[in-house]
Amino acid sequence: MGSITRILAALAAASAAALLAAGGAGAQELKLAHFMAPTHPYHPQVFVPFAQELEQATNGRLKVRIYPAGELGPNPAEQFNRTVDGVTDLAMVIPGYTAAQFPRTLLMEYPGVARSPDSAARGLWNARTLIEEEYRRVKLLSLWTITPAALYTRDKPVRGIADVKGLKFRVASSVGGELIKAWGGTPVFLPVTEVYNAMQTGVVDGVLIDGGAALAFKLIEVSKYVTVGMQSTLTTFFLAMNRDAWNRLPAEHQAAVERVTGLALGERAFRIWDAVSAKGIQAIAAAPGKELIRLSAEETAKFDAASNAVTESAIAALEAKGIRAKTIVGAMNVN
Repeated sequence: MGSITRILAALAAASAAALLAAGGAGAQELKLAHFMAPTHPYHPQVFVPFAQELEQATNGRLKVRIYPAGELGPNPAEQFNRTVDGVTDLAMVIPGYTAAQFPRTLLMEYPGVARSPDSAARGLWNARTLIEEEYRRVKLLSLWTITPAALYTRDKPVRGIADVKGLKFRVASSVGGELIKAWGGTPVFLPVTEVYNAMQTGVVDGVLIDGGAALAFKLIEVSKYVTVGMQSTLTTFFLAMNRDAWNRLPAEHQAAVERVTGLALGERAFRIWDAVSAKGIQAIAAAPGKELIRLSAEETAKFDAASNAVTESAIAALEAKGIRAKTIVGAMNVN
């Protein structure tokens, strides 16, 4: 009897080991692509926790392998297409890089649409059913923005709107381009990965970008002046999933993905970058040979008048095309 018991116990142990091995082998792995360096705060503070939370929520049956720094393709403007085509299962996308595809989403980037920067993620999520047509080829998982852009300049200080005239500024989207034109400058579109070299070599005179770029992209090294105080653009981001990859997930895994993304992930991403932006502004103000310029009330009013005209014009133009821009803006403008 003892030997039989031992044999049965051994068979049970072997069966359990086989089941565990099968479970491990059956774990599904998703690829997540982003173009930021592994040292960028979004990698360790947004995407790594997302992967960990999803694995935990599915008891290890759904894993995420992260490909940072453009490992699945170097051009940030191609992130959306890579997701659609299945080169990656998930990707972080900046819609402003392919602005013509996302006119509804990019309404959030116009000055005055968000009630405040920290409400923008809630506004985007609140409006998601009104902008969902732009995401029909993917599964939209989250939306967010970063803090408003400032004006960085290489050599010339911008103390008023007249100082923008004749300068070339890098912009991230058509919205930023419209603002720079309204302020009197010339917009130059470049992905964020090319900004440092463009500033260093004088391809552009300045950059319209948030305070966090001073540190994350080392723009403090190539900028002498940074101007803040005017209403400005908010860069929008989203996390999307390949539609076929989403449909292949069992219902319980789809539910797990939605639990760890959505508004919660968007608000986390905003808070993380908001803190980086605050540190960037502080670093500029304290750095030897650098100057943080805070606009006077009179000059702020001039910038803001031009910015508000851009926003009103954009809403009217979309309405003329049959897009319910006013309704979308109303949904985005939440506390």
